Amino acid sequence: QVQVVESGGGSVQSGGSLRLSCEASGYTSQKHCMGWFRQGRGKEREAVATMYMMDGTSSYPDSVKGRFTISRDNGKNMVFLQMDSLTPEDTGMYYCAAGGNRYCQQVTFPFWGKGVQVTVSS
Repeated sequence: QVQVVESGGGSVQSGGSLRLSCEASGYTSQKHCMGWFRQGRGKEREAVATMYMMDGTSSYPDSVKGRFTISRDNGKNMVFLQMDSLTPEDTGMYYCAAGGNRYCQQVTFPFWGKGVQVTVSS
């Protein structure tokens, strides 16, 4: 049974940093994508960072490129999200997901964590 557990959310002032962690326990293969997604109030859930665990290929939307960095610990099927230069627009619930396909398409992720709240104040 696969369980995805996130940690590290919290509140920070604009310009600050946070680091999120996620472990997909029970997932034995490296041939999958793990990723971070966020959902702001009244907004659709969007991908903010994804990584194909087999080769480390990562992807970011323009809104976070240069500010967010996803990294991995392959041995434990863990990913981390370093978020720098945070703005109030980054506020939202951040979810980690595992089991995605080679192209890290959101609809292909079968395993999701419960999410952690990130709040950025101005």
